[in-house]
Amino acid sequence: MGNETLSRIKGKLIVSCQALEDEPLHSSYIMQRMAVAAMRGGAAGIRANSVSDILKIREEVKLPIIGIIKRKYTGSDVMITPTMQEVDELMAIKPDILAMDATNRKRPGGRELKDFFQEVRDKYPNQLFMADCSTLEEGLRADELGFDIVGTTLSGYTSYTKDVSLPNIVLMKELAKNAEKPVIAEGGIWTPEQLRHVLDAGVWAAVVGTAITRPMDITKKFVQVLQS
Repeated sequence: MGNETLSRIKGKLIVSCQALEDEPLHSSYIMQRMAVAAMRGGAAGIRANSVSDILKIREEVKLPIIGIIKRKYTGSDVMITPTMQEVDELMAIKPDILAMDATNRKRPGGRELKDFFQEVRDKYPNQLFMADCSTLEEGLRADELGFDIVGTTLSGYTSYTKDVSLPNIVLMKELAKNAEKPVIAEGGIWTPEQLRHVLDAGVWAAVVGTAITRPMDITKKFVQVLQS
């Protein structure tokens, strides 16, 4: 099943359909319609946040889903599927791929990634897991720890990578060359031309989110041009 999922997304576009509680489009129904639009536009997969959004999207969209739960905990900057609670919630509906933060940052409760992921893998040995990383070191470490997919999702979003230029094609290229597992490129892909460059870097697939599914941020891009 895992190989089938990976083959369905190889060389193709995954669209991230997410809206947090403080965003205008926060609604499982709206995310479903976003995912339907992405599917009809030719997307090969969807990345979605929360059990309710995933279930709603599944009603209409039969593409592989990368599932996450974003949740904030005091004392930790890790937000993407940060604890076993979020893993268990997602596994109750079994997304095709389950993604989690795989940066070097401490998880809630001060847990290290290595120990946490070992516990997760032991509990769910047959699930496909994606590591959301921000650096080459983190990506190669996740590869060694046994993640099935390595992603560049968090490049530019950790305190120690906030100054990198996105999309981080250098990181994507280095991970694709050095990691044994498939690499999914994600982060800062705004144009079809950038997507072409990203896929030419040798990655397995690529995720585009904000540029397609966040009209507030897209509007800001246009407005900034008028203000400059």
